[in-house]
Amino acid sequence: MHIPRVRLNLIELVLLGALVAVLAYVAGRHRTEVRLMPYLSRSASELQVLADRYGPARNSEYGEEWIVRDYFNDMRGGVFVDVGANDHQRNSNTYFLERELGWSGLAIEPQEQFAEAYARYRPRTTFVPLFVSDVSNNRAVLYVPGNNNLIASSTREFVEGKGGDDIVPHETNTTTLDDILRRSGIERFDFLSMDIELHEPAALRGFSIETFAPRLVGIEAHPQVRQEILDYFAAHDYVVIGKYLRADTENLWFEPSGLRAGQSRTGNLKVVSVP
Repeated sequence: MHIPRVRLNLIELVLLGALVAVLAYVAGRHRTEVRLMPYLSRSASELQVLADRYGPARNSEYGEEWIVRDYFNDMRGGVFVDVGANDHQRNSNTYFLERELGWSGLAIEPQEQFAEAYARYRPRTTFVPLFVSDVSNNRAVLYVPGNNNLIASSTREFVEGKGGDDIVPHETNTTTLDDILRRSGIERFDFLSMDIELHEPAALRGFSIETFAPRLVGIEAHPQVRQEILDYFAAHDYVVIGKYLRADTENLWFEPSGLRAGQSRTGNLKVVSVP
């Protein structure tokens, strides 16, 4: 029996070739993933590891509270400086440290309406109603949306881009972080948290990090200012902590280069009135 030979035209040959290429790509990718599987994270999120250990509840907006607890291994009696502290508990990176671990520190926040709650519920924290920048004794404008004061910023376009409505400009006094720390009697401290909506590079320019040597820094890093933040810490011999890179996509976490694992360094805080 004679079987006629199938002849393909040019278009059919091209389609057949494309199909073969796709199948080869899928097969090759599958083989690659199988080979790499032992080296890849088996969890959908590395944050889940911290949630399983410290969660499920937290006060911080994302996993910041778990990261700080993990880094310090629930160390007691440390000292924090919280720049852009906002509410005393809601989305706070330092509430748990004070309430459960006996830490003390500064909450620096230009929105003065938060002061009363800090005085009532955070007795080990000194509330400082100033705007941290690269110069002291100047004036700045903070744009505060009526529907969400968590995204207050000195950049109006940022607030609008985040969906802020009924934006009200508030004039506030500026200070450098150096000046606040010196007035407060802080020589060294353990944890610096900074979340000031695009003003981080300016605040860092007013901070002598080698002098005060925080052991851990957690800083919000929007794409617009991320490179400036990375450049600052690289210039001052701080390195990104790789362990938390994929656990937290909102912030960058830094420690001094060469810091020995498990090394403990507590701060020295004298709580005084800060103008």
